[in-house]
Amino acid sequence: MFASTNSVALVGIEPRPVRVEVHAGTAGDKFHLVGLPDTAIREAKERVKAALRSSGFAPAHRNLTVNLSPADIPKAGSAYDLPIALAVLAATGQLEADPSGMVALGELALDGKVRGTRGSLGAALVAKQSGSPCILPAGSASEGALVENVEVVAVETLADAVAAAQGHPRPLAISGPRETQEPADELGAVRGQLLARRALEISAAGGHHLLMNGPPGAGKTMLARCLPGILPSLEPDEALEVAQAWAAAGRPIVRHGWAPFRSPHHSATAAAVLGGGSGIPVPGELTLAHRGILFLDELGEFPPHILNALRQPLEEGSVLIARKGMSITFPCSVQLVAATNPCPCGFSGDRVQPCTCSRGAVERYRRRLSGPLLDRFDLRVTVERLSSREVTAEEGEPTSAVRTRVCAARRIQSSRGGLNRDLRRSELDAHPVTSEARRLLDDAVDRFRLTARGWDRVRRVARTIADLAGEESVDATAVGEALSLRGVA
Repeated sequence: MFASTNSVALVGIEPRPVRVEVHAGTAGDKFHLVGLPDTAIREAKERVKAALRSSGFAPAHRNLTVNLSPADIPKAGSAYDLPIALAVLAATGQLEADPSGMVALGELALDGKVRGTRGSLGAALVAKQSGSPCILPAGSASEGALVENVEVVAVETLADAVAAAQGHPRPLAISGPRETQEPADELGAVRGQLLARRALEISAAGGHHLLMNGPPGAGKTMLARCLPGILPSLEPDEALEVAQAWAAAGRPIVRHGWAPFRSPHHSATAAAVLGGGSGIPVPGELTLAHRGILFLDELGEFPPHILNALRQPLEEGSVLIARKGMSITFPCSVQLVAATNPCPCGFSGDRVQPCTCSRGAVERYRRRLSGPLLDRFDLRVTVERLSSREVTAEEGEPTSAVRTRVCAARRIQSSRGGLNRDLRRSELDAHPVTSEARRLLDDAVDRFRLTARGWDRVRRVARTIADLAGEESVDATAVGEALSLRGVA
């Protein structure tokens, strides 16, 4: 006899439907698995056999062939145990219902319990696309429940899954997703640093990349950790993209609807930052920060080859990971925020602490940051040591007040179709600019040796400054501030 059900395979963060086909042949005890399974899937036959017996079902006593279709997509993990078991029961006449109209996912324990596994969100998306119910482990059903307009059935055991397939599900409450991201720091706790605070607000409003340079303890990291709090909530489709990225990496979902904030250590490998790994590639920190912030603290300590590898993904919003037999594209529309010291000891140019580095050491340290990488930062500000008066001053403007202005500027940009960070040259040319601002922009190319990319980035920042002020036209004041915040004026 033949029976089938459906499951899912993740290609990058994209869920692909997988048809789990089972053929029960002549009498015997053979169990063949085909369809590019990995080791974990090949071991499913032992888990499935034990779970069937523990759940009170009779041994098949038939030669079984299981095919995971399409056979040209690599499959990995233990999540196919449950759909295989359901299809085996149907093929051997122990499941009266036809499981071909449902999507299932889950690892089976030897005692018949169903364990949570990665891919639940993808399974729910596949189920929504086909209009099918989705059977998921109780431990990971909350991910599937993020998808609207799909019937998600949570099960704890194989017997529960069989009952659900026959139309008699045991009702189980589905909890909300676990939140793993700490709330953002309060911007009001930042004393002084008016220039850096202004740069942070502009960066948030337009999604611009920001580089902060200054001595240790000046507040660079604290400022960066305040950024998520002043960003607007994600749109539903954006939040789902973020959830897909995290689910593909096997991570608990961040605070749903909030922009993610990722801060990898400078000792992280290229695969950890960009994505990859052995076997099927998984998303790296760059993709986990999709629709949010990638914060690189101690930028000068990162290996230059990793920093230079970020240049193309920052421009394109995606990163291509090529492996033998496959190429996977991960999304990475991120806002890059970085903090660095001016030299190895950190005190070059400090007005209080003298620098102890040699000139050669300072030059070598600065050469770790290539010109093309620095050119991609729209905003470059110096965060200086606080004076005693600033340290003891009252708290600054709170997060809520700044967030209100940022959200208003974002709404203006949304009405135009996207963030100012992503404006193309033709779109920038179409925006109204005063004649005085135009002359200032033209003079800046030769006077400040701006590259063509830098010229466009200055115009984007000036557009954001105008949006924050509620101005339709970009004036000379906005252009002058944009040039100064780029560190060229």
